[in-house]
Amino acid sequence: MRANETSYYQTLSLGSDPALRRRHMVVAEPLQGNLRFGLLLESLDLVAEATALRYVNRFFPEARVVTAAIDDIFVRNAADVERDISFQTRINHVGRSSLVVGIRVEQPGEPANHIASCHFTMVARSWKDGKEFSVALPPLEYLDDNEQRRASKAVASREEYRTQQALLCEPPSREEFTMLSGLHQTQEEPGFSGLLAKKLVTDAWERMYPEQENVPQKIFGGYLIRRAYELSCICSELVAPNRAIIAAVNRINFFHPVRLGDKLHYTSRIVHTGGSFICVEANIERISRDRSSKALSNSCLFTFANVDDDLNHLPVPVIYPATYAEDARYLAAHRSLSSLVEHHSII
Repeated sequence: MRANETSYYQTLSLGSDPALRRRHMVVAEPLQGNLRFGLLLESLDLVAEATALRYVNRFFPEARVVTAAIDDIFVRNAADVERDISFQTRINHVGRSSLVVGIRVEQPGEPANHIASCHFTMVARSWKDGKEFSVALPPLEYLDDNEQRRASKAVASREEYRTQQALLCEPPSREEFTMLSGLHQTQEEPGFSGLLAKKLVTDAWERMYPEQENVPQKIFGGYLIRRAYELSCICSELVAPNRAIIAAVNRINFFHPVRLGDKLHYTSRIVHTGGSFICVEANIERISRDRSSKALSNSCLFTFANVDDDLNHLPVPVIYPATYAEDARYLAAHRSLSSLVEHHSII
């Protein structure tokens, strides 16, 4: 099966459905970029699942797919909540049991509005005798230049993430050490009144119920990342003097499934600021209903931009890490943001 044969299209009918449009509004008044990005994340997860499932079920009718990671959602332009949003998806690469789904998000018409592009890594799973296991998928064929380019890009994105993770273990460069040292020295000055990283944290608790269920006995991942995003957006406002809007989703990892009855602890913290950008790290910890086990379910890194009413970027205050852990988070976010600014045009 060729990669081009896995294309899938879906439309979010904001232009013709008043109730749907109102649900997707940040506020019920005129505002540029007045779209709830958290709900868009939910839709993206559903579309990625539908695209992957159409391929997997050709060979394993009883199998399901789960989200393993979301890579690099770069917001190119603010969405207009008065216009339909289309999702154009395609499977770009198939591994042993994983699939990389590429999604282009845009608003058709004149002029067309390219909102964002991203990659979802999905994993095919099945069950036998009450045990869950990964299924081995047949490979895709990449025959023309576009198919080969997309497959190469999907593999390169995965390798780039692995490289970034390896870099996290690397000690600071001389330039990075000087940067961190300067931030610590400033805190020793008389009358220091800067923003300390340890105070820029928000958290929330929630119990999981059947209404959030997707795969049997497991919670819909799109719901989890929407909640993590919404809390992170609130957290970003601890620093943003004006309005914080999403610029990029650097990475979202899915480590452990969340099950019915689990108690979740969401934690969002501002870990870095630079120019107009605010980097917020969000983690979701699941605690089983009987409290016998707990684990990190998801980790996320969001980049927000501080903007005015016309979406022009405005500077944000510097934040100051004070501990080794805060230094490590600051440095990791600094490196991630530097890569975004260097290689991608984020708004």
